Amino acid sequence: MAKTQAQAINPIRLLLKALVLFIVINILWAAFEPQPGYYSIYSHLVRGRPRFPFGEVPQLAYNFTLDNLHAMFESHEIDILPNPNQYTVLVLGDSSVWGTLLLPEDTLSGQLNSLGLIEAESNLPIRFYNLGYPTLSLTKDLMILDEALDEYEPDMVIWLVTLESMLWEHQLRSPIVQANPHKIEHLINRYNISFSKAANQVEPLNFWQRTLIGRRREIADIIRLQLYGILWDATGIDQYYPEEYTVAARELDNDKAYYEYRVGMLTDDNLATELLVAGKNMDRQIPFLIVNEPILISQGENSDVRYNFYYPRWVYDQYRVIMSQQGDANDWDYFDAWDLVPQEEFTNSAIHLTPDGTNLLAEHLADCFVERGIWITID
Repeated sequence: MAKTQAQAINPIRLLLKALVLFIVINILWAAFEPQPGYYSIYSHLVRGRPRFPFGEVPQLAYNFTLDNLHAMFESHEIDILPNPNQYTVLVLGDSSVWGTLLLPEDTLSGQLNSLGLIEAESNLPIRFYNLGYPTLSLTKDLMILDEALDEYEPDMVIWLVTLESMLWEHQLRSPIVQANPHKIEHLINRYNISFSKAANQVEPLNFWQRTLIGRRREIADIIRLQLYGILWDATGIDQYYPEEYTVAARELDNDKAYYEYRVGMLTDDNLATELLVAGKNMDRQIPFLIVNEPILISQGENSDVRYNFYYPRWVYDQYRVIMSQQGDANDWDYFDAWDLVPQEEFTNSAIHLTPDGTNLLAEHLADCFVERGIWITID
């Protein structure tokens, strides 16, 4: 008598087969390390974002932080490149470039785009892309730049920096750096960079972290980002804007301390200038501008001791001298905008600008190149 289908299926054997298949898939995933994040609905079914996804209140911002660089780029409007009919400029930096508390059109890239600039030699319209990302680390910027240069064929790079992002001890502390050890290994091998001066190191992923189940959160976040893309496209909202926030301090402590540095003891060995050199040398064919970004210069109590919450005057003054010397030694195109913006044009941090403060920086950058005959303005 023929066995029925129910009699033919052995649930224990079926469970064992499924378990073996699951183990094999995870072993293969860990062995070959396929990188998720290469496919996206952005720039196809919905608009690409004008800045990288970042945020902690996704229900209000339709945006959240993830660590997969591929997914970040795939969600960005830059993913439509290369475009031979425009002059493409990448703008790198920290949260001030990304645009904390700023609408996309009020960020540095947005305001530069509103100026209607043309590149003089090619007569092409200039398009600026916001590749800023919160956290203070040149290494994080270098990871982003390396990815962008390989994929999008830019014509120019503008990189905004500050002392906090330049310190060696801060280079590997950024969460996105810690989450991408293979990118750090790539930078070390490709550009001969040593992170021996960094305060901590990036540990390679262990076997479990490389498996499919070990990366389940990353994959779930990529899927979730696609869903929030629908809400972003419908509303244009990509950041939570609180009605009130704590403004950056103007009344300061009478304290000359800056981490473990003693007064007068900051040197070029403390700054990761070789990362700027590496970035400039990634593509020697394109212009590369390094900008020392504006900081809040307090006029309140103890402003004779400290410029702001971040910086005592002595250390920031030394930093500026070192950067000027390094610029001359490495032939940088260097623009020091540190005192460009008055204190009332800063918001919740000594580096976060208001729309008017950002506009001031954008116009000065544009004027710098227009006066040199490199860019042309149109009315």
